[in-house]
Amino acid sequence: MKKSEIKFAIELDENNLPEKIQWEATDSGIDGAIAAKSIMLSVWDPNENNTLRIDLWTKDMMVDEMKIFMHQTLLSMANTLERATHEDKMAADLRDFCEHFADKLELKKS
Repeated sequence: MKKSEIKFAIELDENNLPEKIQWEATDSGIDGAIAAKSIMLSVWDPNENNTLRIDLWTKDMMVDEMKIFMHQTLLSMANTLERATHEDKMAADLRDFCEHFADKLELKKS
């Protein structure tokens, strides 16, 4: 059986706020850790029938970057929903919401 690992290293300041986030994956094809400014990790707990989450972002992540990150994350959730459940109509609805989200946050360029 093949085993693959994804590792996150988080450097915290004196107030336990993330200053640096790095990640690496054994199957990424990239040697060494890669810098990131934010992570959103969701893990399904089958015993509790509940989602466990870790949301972290560094102090230097700009608000505009976070808005884009959230928009792209929502879009990827629509894609995952469609692939995993074949709920095409609900995935389309989520993409419609993402368009609304981008409009309200003025993410789209004119």
